[in-house]
Amino acid sequence: MDVPVNWNGTVLLYSHGYVPDNSSNPARNAPSDDARDALLEAGYAQIGSSYPETGWVVEQALPDQLATLDRFQARFGPARRTIAWGTSMGGMITTGLAERFGGRFDGAVAMCGLEQGAVANYNNGLDTIFAIRTLLAPGSTAPLVRLPDQATALASTAELTAALDAAQATAQGRARIALAAALRNTPAWTNPAQPEPDADDYDTAQRNQFEILHQVITQTLTWRQDAEEHAGGNMSWNIGVDYARILAHSPNRQEVEELYARSGVSPRDDLAALDATPRITADPTAVSYMSRNISFTGRLTKPMVSIHTIGDPLVPVQAEQAYAEAARDAGRSPLLRQAYVHRAGHCTFTTGEMLAAVRTLEHRIGTGQWPDTGPAALNRLAAELDPTAGHAYATYRPDPYPRPFQLPL
Repeated sequence: MDVPVNWNGTVLLYSHGYVPDNSSNPARNAPSDDARDALLEAGYAQIGSSYPETGWVVEQALPDQLATLDRFQARFGPARRTIAWGTSMGGMITTGLAERFGGRFDGAVAMCGLEQGAVANYNNGLDTIFAIRTLLAPGSTAPLVRLPDQATALASTAELTAALDAAQATAQGRARIALAAALRNTPAWTNPAQPEPDADDYDTAQRNQFEILHQVITQTLTWRQDAEEHAGGNMSWNIGVDYARILAHSPNRQEVEELYARSGVSPRDDLAALDATPRITADPTAVSYMSRNISFTGRLTKPMVSIHTIGDPLVPVQAEQAYAEAARDAGRSPLLRQAYVHRAGHCTFTTGEMLAAVRTLEHRIGTGQWPDTGPAALNRLAAELDPTAGHAYATYRPDPYPRPFQLPL
């Protein structure tokens, strides 16, 4: 808990992202030291916890964050205004707090979050590794789900990663890697230290996606194994999934078509191979667990701002479109504002961009009306709050999420 002498009455409850098991997990109350320092100087109190454990701890994180808020109030008294905010899995936790415990908060800021929800997230991850195993390691029996331990997950990771590396050496393999990346909408621009490739620079796009798929394979399998332990089984399925349809709606479709045209193999044949491969069923109790911990209805009761980089390799920006659809279906779109930063990388926001999102939400809380949330207004506000950095809010609309999942109202 950090409470400045000049406390302005607002407390920000920060939810941090995923921490793998056996990793250091200190309590955090801000997304960065610079953000914390700037907010303290401006008079904001900031609180946060480490959650009770590491791994997929959404079930435990929500009550732990509420307990942190209770502890703050017992020590410092009630806040004039309480805002939940978080990054990555913490963005998902923030959205969960906003939907389920809206009475405890005046608003929320979800940053680079898994706004598609847990079930959709694990389904989409399954699509990618299913395609990699089928197309790049034909005949492989490496388990993708129902992983009994980390050793099994790591063995599957090693086998699929080796197949990925071998495929990158051939035109046919590169086309198939692009197809697997397209099924999860892996962006073409993934490294903020590198320039954005031209729209028709499919070779650079594919190399970027190849590099990211190494990380995707590892996280999809090792993090899944931990999540399956919490859920009591496999929470994902691809029964009835039409991969041709997913590809047709992917922003990467033209890249895939071009690379297949060069390769001499047919995407139709590979899509047929995916269709012919035995599909994976889910365990209903595990799906139910992941639905509770956590998938979204979109039923907000307080205003929420969400922000995302367009070149996010780990939580593709289309996750925001999934939540927008959930909020629309629930009739709560007026409570939601989403903004996009033209930058690559996961959660690579400037301090000013994050503070601008907080200030925008505060305006909505204080006046009952949204201010201008267009990119020019957000960049001006970010520059006022953080004049030393270049800010990059931009006009953007994500494509549909490949496999959305919303809970019934």
